[in-house]
Amino acid sequence: MKIALFGINNGACAFPKTAAAVAHAAEQAGFESLWTGEHVILPDPQVPPSPVPADHPMLDPAIALAFVGAHTSRIRLGTGIIILPQRNPVVLAKELATTDVLTNGRLIFGIGIGYLKPEFEAIGAPFDHKGPRTEEYLAAMIALWSMEKPAFEGKWVRFKGVNAMPRPVQKPHPEIVFGGHTPDAFSRAARLAKGWYGFALDLDATKKCVDGVRAACAKTGRKFEEIEISITPRGPVDLDTAKRYDDLGVHRLILLQRAQDEAGILKQVSQVEHDLIGKV
Repeated sequence: MKIALFGINNGACAFPKTAAAVAHAAEQAGFESLWTGEHVILPDPQVPPSPVPADHPMLDPAIALAFVGAHTSRIRLGTGIIILPQRNPVVLAKELATTDVLTNGRLIFGIGIGYLKPEFEAIGAPFDHKGPRTEEYLAAMIALWSMEKPAFEGKWVRFKGVNAMPRPVQKPHPEIVFGGHTPDAFSRAARLAKGWYGFALDLDATKKCVDGVRAACAKTGRKFEEIEISITPRGPVDLDTAKRYDDLGVHRLILLQRAQDEAGILKQVSQVEHDLIGKV
């Protein structure tokens, strides 16, 4: 099982010294990847379903991954997730291609459709049709990344007679992962991605979601075995718990950083190296 760390762009890791130290330590410990979260803005005061207080520091995912990529050489770098319907897909395609180039092909593009209406309103992005717009935006980005002469004609995105260089190092494009806990999210993963990512799930919720991904694959004619399942567990994970996730078909555990400062996160990285890496 791959062991990864979530939150390299937020909390204590929103500060460059800590982010660099944690990224380096995780790579040396054998972590497979580092993952960011995303909220461009947060409601103030915090109201459900906003996940963290408005003053919680959170860096832009692409910039943060390029930064920690410069302090590492092997560890993969995932967006977990980018809220795609809030973005301009042409601009984001350039940003992520840049991140992939600067990190020598280590980017994983994790996508979500978002759920905080105040965030969409502040950005000026429509809150309706998030799923269809996400799929169209992704298709437009792939066109820019992979077509010799990029052209796209959709409902919300149109371009031709343009190009955007350099292209991503990974061919035809960076690995794509869809997040979300709904049948539509499972369908997007089955149809459009290499993997599916479930956030803050216990074992029971993970089983239900994995079954949902399996059903979506059957419906679309995709082999379930082709989908890589990533989970951020809701609580702490020991070796026995990790093995139980493995038994459910999970391929990657993206562990939450559970400390408030650099020393605490580095201690967690060391503990995970001792307890989990290479043992599950």
